[in-house]
Amino acid sequence: MSVLDNWSDWKNFLGDRLHQAQHGGMENETVSDLAYQIGDYLANQVEAKNDQEKVLADLWSVASPEEQHAIANMMVKLVNNNGTR
Repeated sequence: MSVLDNWSDWKNFLGDRLHQAQHGGMENETVSDLAYQIGDYLANQVEAKNDQEKVLADLWSVASPEEQHAIANMMVKLVNNNGTR
């Protein structure tokens, strides 16, 4: 089973990666830029596996680049308290 199959697992996975980046000294602007790039890749290249991902993909598809950056930043905030580390 992939972490993409379950919303909670996906948030925990992202939270773990975020914590690793922060503890590694990655700046918030870099995290934000990476979140945008990952969001764009997922929206355009990966089929949504659950209802939450489908909503995000739909929102991403109608958003302007500025709005997509806002979505990416909200995802960073969402997963900031998730993860196992």
